[in-house]
Amino acid sequence: MSSKTSSGKIWPYAIGVSIVMVFGASVMTIVQASKLPVEKSDTYMMGYQEADAKANELINARIAFDKKYKIEYISDPINTQNTNIRYRVTDINSNPVENAKIKVVITRPNKHEFDQELETATSKDGVYSFENITLPKEGRWDIMAKIDVDDLQRFYNVKVDTRNEEVKQY
Repeated sequence: MSSKTSSGKIWPYAIGVSIVMVFGASVMTIVQASKLPVEKSDTYMMGYQEADAKANELINARIAFDKKYKIEYISDPINTQNTNIRYRVTDINSNPVENAKIKVVITRPNKHEFDQELETATSKDGVYSFENITLPKEGRWDIMAKIDVDDLQRFYNVKVDTRNEEVKQY
């Protein structure tokens, strides 16, 4: 009769190998995560830290703007060539507003290499137009606008896609 008894020497090795494997997996996770492109959030055309610090001001500014004015995104579906972006700005009684200043940033979600900043719009009867815009790629685009009328301002952001006609406000 032979008896197999363990001398107990394998457990320290197994524990040591497990610790080294966990440490190696942790290091590999950190290395891979540092290679990913992390872009700042710019929903309000500012970094997320600044937007977070000014959250109450931004909300109150939107409420004050919405009490006096209305804004509509009235553009046709976008494409990569000759895209026209139009907004209609009216007062609460649907009268056109002619003194609005609109700054628009067109950007890809989470990528800033294709950003386009537009500031000079043509205006007629409360409709502000940015014309003949060329988009370098097909796909999803965020169109972010900052509208200033007198001392009031509002951010108006939409998501659009060159492959379909759906527009989502966010």
